Amino acid sequence: MTRRGMAGGLLGLFVLAAAVHAETEAERLRNAKTLFFDRKYADARDAWQAMQAAGGADAEGASYWIARCSESLGEPERALREYGEYLDRRPKDPTLAEEARTSRVGLAARLYKAGGTRHLNVLRQALSDPSRTVRYFSALQLSGLGCEVGQEAFPVLRKIVAEEKDPDLVERAKLAFLRCDPKALGRLAGTARSSASGREVRWIKVRVFKKGSSSPEVAVNLPVALAELVFKSLPDEAKRELGRQGYDADNFWGRMKRLGPTQILEIDDGEDGRVQIWTE
Repeated sequence: MTRRGMAGGLLGLFVLAAAVHAETEAERLRNAKTLFFDRKYADARDAWQAMQAAGGADAEGASYWIARCSESLGEPERALREYGEYLDRRPKDPTLAEEARTSRVGLAARLYKAGGTRHLNVLRQALSDPSRTVRYFSALQLSGLGCEVGQEAFPVLRKIVAEEKDPDLVERAKLAFLRCDPKALGRLAGTARSSASGREVRWIKVRVFKKGSSSPEVAVNLPVALAELVFKSLPDEAKRELGRQGYDADNFWGRMKRLGPTQILEIDDGEDGRVQIWTE
């Protein structure tokens, strides 16, 4: 066989080996994804770990999916660490990187509520994340951890109320203020309809409208005094649980009354209808 023939044969073998390797890697990727979306998270994690160990083009993404599997398996400490390891790789996929940072915020909030106070710094750092989505999510999560730490989210929450167009997002930010500092909410331009009047509210009003209807299908007028009485009569354990969720059962309604008449929530999804909640 000539040298040219030998070179051609070796080139052919190399091309064939590369094609087989590519087919094997693609098959591994399909298998790992199938296992994950079939909710076989433990098997999927094993498959992604094997891909990570093998290196190659999909090793970086495999690191993200390993963390997703751990999160889905209910292992928040491990998932938080694995998302961090993925981000330490400086991933090239901006979408996956943003999702990983968002997931870390949610996991850190869960762990904090369970007593893992050392994870609070994850939420604090996320308040200055380059992604608006991560910053907003962190502020809302932080505001639900109690007023003492929730106040750190106020600058971002103010930005949401002042600048965002999504009404659901704005209402969530307003409610976060209402939990801890109704006066801060009242100082935001346009958040209260007549808070300057100093008049205490007496009613909570709820209206539910069907799509395209101007008349409410459900109308509820609840005296604030009754709601306050119900809250104050809650068992001590229920009050403590509300406290862990960021609500002061003893003082919540007093703060709401002093806030003055205001719209608390309005949701219009364009399909199922519209929900309005306000105080008068």
